[in-house]
Amino acid sequence: MTACAIEEAVSGDGFGHDMERDEAVRLPETRFTLSADGCYAARLAGTGEAWYVERWTLGGPEPYTVALPLGQPEEPDSEVAPMADGRVLIRRRVAGRQAFSLLYPTGPGTGELLLGVADSAPMSLLPPSPDGNCVYALARSERRTAVWRVAGGAFGAVRVAEVPGHCSGGVWLDRGGRILALDQEIDGVTKTVTVDLERGGEVNPLLQITEESNDRLLLADPESGLLLIRSDAAGHDRLGWGVLGSRQPVRFPECLRLPDAAVTPFAIQPGQVLSPENCAVALRIEGAAGSWLGVWRPAARRMVQLAAPDGWLPGAGMWTQQGELRLPCTTPQAPCSIARVPMPELPDAAPAPAASALVARTETAGGEGHGGGAAGVRTAAFKPVPLQQAALVGRLTPG
Repeated sequence: MTACAIEEAVSGDGFGHDMERDEAVRLPETRFTLSADGCYAARLAGTGEAWYVERWTLGGPEPYTVALPLGQPEEPDSEVAPMADGRVLIRRRVAGRQAFSLLYPTGPGTGELLLGVADSAPMSLLPPSPDGNCVYALARSERRTAVWRVAGGAFGAVRVAEVPGHCSGGVWLDRGGRILALDQEIDGVTKTVTVDLERGGEVNPLLQITEESNDRLLLADPESGLLLIRSDAAGHDRLGWGVLGSRQPVRFPECLRLPDAAVTPFAIQPGQVLSPENCAVALRIEGAAGSWLGVWRPAARRMVQLAAPDGWLPGAGMWTQQGELRLPCTTPQAPCSIARVPMPELPDAAPAPAASALVARTETAGGEGHGGGAAGVRTAAFKPVPLQQAALVGRLTPG
């Protein structure tokens, strides 16, 4: 299970989910966040203004929750992230600064370990590191974005990297928590870059389709290298896919476009090391009727749409290697439950490449290769940053 496969990007700027139950219980706009191994999750819960941290335990035979309240309610703009050992990190805003603590159950009450305070601009937590021990956060200023390690280090909250521009998103590209992909906005244009946290925050370009397009990385699976991408290179936002290290072009399937609904990927099936095109991808579909599910894989001709289970926390879920989609749900009758969705029957592999695919030009060591464009779409001449020349090639081995 991949940690980054649990949350959705919201307007290309961070992650968030808004969940409504009945009129008596309404959560703030917050995240339901799973730990790197999928054994724990955390969120803010409560009624009225009495918010508290709630931990979900998912690694046993039956899911259950543990409330972690303290002496006073939490603010609705606080953020939480579960650790692999079952403790929950919380970020609070205190007198203009950012404070970080670990919460854990102790007897009948809640224990709290203060990790440190950062005198920084507003921060947002990144998905938990795949190593299960660290949590990082972004602090944005007008021209630069700082990456802070706020849990897992020896010295509390520490600035570990600084990236030019306004950065958002946050996707882990390896299993060790070393390479972080961020969506970097400079002069009004957004491209995805990688940040190497073991080389002083070294920044390298990862994704560029045209010079003018806004190209964002939404999800990645470190084992297969499958990448889910959103780009407006065609003149409007399209959802596409590529493979890290591949010489194949980025493709934008027509089946992922719905005329009256937004489609956002939130989970990739792990364990498909040699066949990224066969990874199942879970998608949240939002329309006038609410939220429902989509299931698709790159080799398929179409997306299968499914009704969401009652009480689904929209945009949260994970795949097992065997192809079962597990969705956390909460209803008044079952406050903590997991809906298990078996892999639906997907169509056979489609011929590649699709005629509607928008293709980025690529370079190889022996010269330039040129991909074709979609009908009616002009691919501008530029010096590209193809996926096969990303910072991970030659450094990391899938799996």
